[in-house]
Parts: sequence; C-alpha cells; structure tokens
Amino acid sequence: MRFVIVTGLSGAGKTAALKMLEDARYFCVDNLPIPLLEKFASLMPEIRGEDVQNVALGIDARSGRSLDELETILDSMKEAGYEFEILFMDADDKTLVKRYKETRRSHPLALSGRVDDGIRLEREKMEFLRKRADYIIDTSHLLTRELRQEIEKIFVKNEKFHNMMISVLSFGFKYGIPVDADLVFDVRFLPNPYYVDELRPQTGLDEGVFHFVMDNETAVAFADKLEDMINFLIPNYVQEGKTSLVIAIGCTGGKHRSVTIARELYSRLTKNTEYGFRLEHRDVEKDRIFKK
Repeated sequence: MRFVIVTGLSGAGKTAALKMLEDARYFCVDNLPIPLLEKFASLMPEIRGEDVQNVALGIDARSGRSLDELETILDSMKEAGYEFEILFMDADDKTLVKRYKETRRSHPLALSGRVDDGIRLEREKMEFLRKRADYIIDTSHLLTRELRQEIEKIFVKNEKFHNMMISVLSFGFKYGIPVDADLVFDVRFLPNPYYVDELRPQTGLDEGVFHFVMDNETAVAFADKLEDMINFLIPNYVQEGKTSLVIAIGCTGGKHRSVTIARELYSRLTKNTEYGFRLEHRDVEKDRIFKK
C-alpha cells in the first residue's frame, strides 16, 4: 500500500492532485488534523481491502499551529517504520497571485489582505516539507492534462519522476518577451524564411522552413553552442533547488526561426532522460489569426 502525503503552497494544485489520485483509485482524505496523522497511519492496514489499495492525505497551511508539530510527527512515524511519500505542489509567486486574482479567493495566511504577504509567509512555514519531499511538481507552466500525466506517471505507472521540468518556448519579439522566461535567446541573426515566397505562409513546424533554417552553418553552430550551455546550466540550477526552467527563443514574429531552433533544441535535450521537458510555440499561429 502506498501512503502519499500531498502538500504544498495554496493555489499550486494540491486539491487538483488529490482529485487526480482519487480518480486513480486512491483513498483520499483532505486536511486531516495533524495530531491524528500517526493514528491514521496505524489504521491503514485495517482499511486496506479490495477497494482500497493506496492512500493519499492532504495537508496544507490550514492546519495552523499544528503545522509546527508536523516535522516531529513525521520523524516519529519514520522511526516507527511507517512508509510514506511526500508530494509537494509548488508554483512561482506571479502564477499564484494571478490564480488568486482570477478566482477572487483570499489566501489563508493573508492576514493583511495582501496575497503576496500570505504566499511569503506560507513559503516560510512549508519550507521544511519542501526539503523533505520525495516529489516536487512545479505547476507554474503545466496544463491540467500535463499535471495529470505527471501524477499518473509517478503514482500509477511508477515511472521515474523528474523534479526539474524544462520548457522550451518559441515566441515573437513583436508580441513581447515571455514574462516567465528564465533564459532568453534572440535568433533574428539567422536567415529569415519570411522573405522566401513559398515559405512565408509556412511555419517552423513545416519541414520546408525547418530545413531552410537548419541547412545554414550558422544555425547549426548556434544550436551546438546553445545545447552545450544548457546542458552545463541545468545541473547547476538543480543543485540550487530550482524545479522549473523556461528557455525562451525569439525571432521577429515567433513563426519561423524561433520555432525551428526551439524544435531543434528540444530534440537534442530530450536525449537526456534525467529531466522532464515540454515544447511550446507561443506565437506560431498569431500572424494567421490577425492577418487580414
């Protein structure tokens, strides 16, 4: 029987994760009083049966003062031989603030009414859990279906989990630099397929544009150097505790060169199975949408 403690920052997806585990036939309990945690663990053999194979328990900042006792209780459970895993749901501050504004909910620790103050205080209170976590999922850039895939990969298929999720994102400078980008690269120095009549209506997703860009020696040299630098940076980011990295690659309209280089970089990076990767083209269809 797997016993999973689901925790993390408010607004980062804990409730969604619990629902997904419930869909995976986990017996789920949310916001159990922390003093009852060890007692609950002791009862798990009794509740195990045909319908209950695994258990997930949600704990968050609503536990109040009892949260201070949790570390001692977890240590006691370890000493008593109880096996459990901790899933920590995280997201960056900007994403959390945006989610709270969209839902018009108040943060449980925002005593002054300011969401960012509540997030800061919650990070401090939950840091010991983050350090103890077996899995950290940063939902800042994850779609719901991508989160479900990660949950199923870890807790259903028992596949290897990657605490570092790397997003390779193409964009157009005329639509603005992505606000969540950690690294930004400008590929406007490469030959532009826009000026080739038959390639203009295509995108970097089409093989004609892709080969036009990558058949250039400068593009290949740039891709080699970029791959080398990213492979150097990633383990150093991991060592510093970073769990999400957004690599943004831009050209003028985000349609040809940036899409091509993003595809090429993603193809190269995904040969390393130690981390998780996703590819996104933010502006690839915008010219088509707004063109009159």
